[in-house]
Formats: sequence, C-alpha cells, structure tokens
Amino acid sequence: MTYAPPWRDTSQYIRLSLEEALREAELALKFLEQGLHRNAAGKAFQAWKALLAAAAARHKEAVARRYAGAVRDKTGRLRSRADMVTALMPTTRMREVASALEEVYGKELIHLTDIALNLHEFRYNGLDPEGVVSRYTNLEDVERDVKYLAEKTMEWARKESYQTT
Repeated sequence: MTYAPPWRDTSQYIRLSLEEALREAELALKFLEQGLHRNAAGKAFQAWKALLAAAAARHKEAVARRYAGAVRDKTGRLRSRADMVTALMPTTRMREVASALEEVYGKELIHLTDIALNLHEFRYNGLDPEGVVSRYTNLEDVERDVKYLAEKTMEWARKESYQTT
C-alpha cells in the first residue's frame, strides 16, 4: 500500500494511519525499554498523531464543522480545510481536532491528546526540575506517560481497525 491523502482515498488513508500508529507505539515501548526516554516520547507522540489523523479522516464531518472552507495546497489546488488539517495534522491543531471529535470519542480523546502534546514538549526540551520549559521534572512520570499513551494508542488503533475492515 502506498500513501494516499484523505481526499483521494479515505479508507486507505485511515488504514495506513492506523498501521503507522501501531508501529510507532511499539517502537515507543522498545525505546523505553532501552532507556531512550526522549526517543520513546517522540514515538509515542507520533503514534498518537497518526491515530488522531485516522479518527479525523473517519469523522470528517465533525472536523469540517471546526475547519470550514477551503485552502490551497502546495500545488495550488483548492482543498477542503478539514482535509488539509487531517492530512497534515499540525501539532498546533491537535488539541482543536481532539475537541472537534469529542462528541464521537468522548473526553478521553482530549486527555490522551494532552499527554501526547506533553510528551512532544519533553522530546524537545527534556526534563526540567523547575517545570518551566517542560512539564516533566522526573523520568518516572515520562516513563508512565509513554507507556500509558503507547498502550492506549495500540488499543484504540486496534479498535478503529475493526471498524475499517
């Protein structure tokens, strides 16, 4: 299977994104076992980002209510703003997308997205004993959140995969 943007083949985009979510979550746990905390945090974040993109593609109408209208892609073609947000899933929009999907998935989606964003911040800033540039002041909290998010991502990806087949 090759990559297809959501406006070209939604079901293939969802399948590939869910597969990516599973593989990235597995890598996060492997990196965690090896003590590679920042790499594990990055992979857990990427896993959740892929899962969120799949959920957004599956429930395009909920995302479209938040992101109405159209924008031009890099080729100059006019695309639905919701499709562009889904395809790119910018970090700056993940919380908004999760909120848009709350009616479908509940508050847990927002909670897990917040954990993913915290891990993303840690990936770049590391630990901060003062809690200024990172929310994490110790590795135990990082390990707990990476493990929790990776496991939840795998659980959600498997559940979403059943709906695809």
